Amino acid sequence: MEFLPLGPVVLIDTAGLDDEGELGSLRVQRSLDVLDRTDLAVVVIENGTEPGDMEQQLVRELKARGIAAVGAVNKADTDPVGAQRLAAILTSLFGFTFVACSTQTENGVQLLRQAMIAGAPAGREDVPMLSDLVRPGDLVLLVVPVDLGAPKGRLILPQVEAIRDVLDRDAMVMVVKERELRAALDSLARKPALVVTDSQAFLKVDADTPPEIPLTSFSILMARHKGDLAELVAGARAIDTLEAGDRVLIAETCTHHQQADDIGTVKIPRWLRNYVGGDLQIDFAHGREMPADLSDYKLVIHCGGCMINRQLMMTRLRKAQAVSVPIVNYGVCIAHLHGILPRALSPFPELVGV
Repeated sequence: MEFLPLGPVVLIDTAGLDDEGELGSLRVQRSLDVLDRTDLAVVVIENGTEPGDMEQQLVRELKARGIAAVGAVNKADTDPVGAQRLAAILTSLFGFTFVACSTQTENGVQLLRQAMIAGAPAGREDVPMLSDLVRPGDLVLLVVPVDLGAPKGRLILPQVEAIRDVLDRDAMVMVVKERELRAALDSLARKPALVVTDSQAFLKVDADTPPEIPLTSFSILMARHKGDLAELVAGARAIDTLEAGDRVLIAETCTHHQQADDIGTVKIPRWLRNYVGGDLQIDFAHGREMPADLSDYKLVIHCGGCMINRQLMMTRLRKAQAVSVPIVNYGVCIAHLHGILPRALSPFPELVGV
């Protein structure tokens, strides 16, 4: 939903942490898994009860992960005075704001909303997508292939976010397909400040874009926006150490229908095997599911992450780092496999050679 002034948010109602039995344990674990992608937790405690070990453990976990939190004392209509007293006690005990509220009468709901807005971490996406790379009045040229993988009648999220980010910078944007790029460049009275392409078209776009014009991809911009681009660039070095028989994980967070020449399940595996000169053991993870143990992999190749938030992307980076498994994303990987990674990092010269 649109939660002003924060903007678009996803609200996730988890199962309680006091479920019992085998099925209850599964529900509790699924609730805890949600923390991997949580920017702000709302801890709900029923009026007239005291926080138990589970609530204490949850709050410790939130603080250990650095996840912001607010609290709700629900069913305040059953005892308004007691609810206010409990909210004050919990605020002091846990160190974050608790609000007495009632879904029955809606008293306190607006106060809870205000507490959520105030408690939400500032700058949830710490790095802009590309607005810091251009100045007001600059022209940015976006290369958007329209192929079998393109959604019917619309653009994909990174392309839309790039357009909005350019407009927010008071710059101009021009969108073309890869076959029209050269004609578009020839028609311009001045050179664009930046060219951004879909990673699959890297080779053609690189050939058609003059070397003095900075070039990168939507996936590389998303790596910076949602994760740690320096870490992902460093992970590209592991591609050169792969040998036939090594195990690689390819993780894609969206669950689109795969096409005949799908980028994650077909193209990247084919390019990898050609690069290595032998077969590889390649596993795939789709959606929000990831293997709990990454230690058996020589490399993790992650998608751009447009369908997840920064919190989940950073969690996955940390899990790979914890077991010393290098991780790279689609855009960085493809540029490296095609031998043009320094060119694709031209807007970020400090990362060339990382």
